[in-house]
Amino acid sequence: MQIRIEPYHAHQLDAVVRLSLRAWTPVFDSMQNAMDADVYREFYPNWRVSQQKAVEDVCAAEDTNVWVAIDGDSTVGFVAIKLHSEPIMGEIYMVAVDPDVQGHGIGTALIKFVLDWMKDAGMSVAMVETGGDPGHAPARRTYEKLGFGLLPVARYFKKL
Repeated sequence: MQIRIEPYHAHQLDAVVRLSLRAWTPVFDSMQNAMDADVYREFYPNWRVSQQKAVEDVCAAEDTNVWVAIDGDSTVGFVAIKLHSEPIMGEIYMVAVDPDVQGHGIGTALIKFVLDWMKDAGMSVAMVETGGDPGHAPARRTYEKLGFGLLPVARYFKKL
């Protein structure tokens, strides 16, 4: 597998959406099991529709930088980041790797790429947010392997 990372182009949107929805299916299944059922339904009445829109929006946003991982002619992953001037922080806003090629270092390569890009852009801190449920465990392992430290946060929800 020979991965190259390049800037996202609008013609790649369908591939990015498809791989993201496939990559996030086990994540949303895990979150559904981890959350109160009523709260989950309020947050995610149709997660595929909301996540497709979120990916489309982030790929079109002027304040977001997006790159794709390419293997041959196939888009196999993507990462989107935002830069914040106060504090001088780069935020990994969204990342996904096609399930067919997960475990081959593509997520790690994408994260390393954007960390270098953030540093070159003058950022002094990088941040990424992810879930604490089992479905997010592979993402947490990748972030921890790359030196991210966990800030424990307790977030509680109750259906009204």
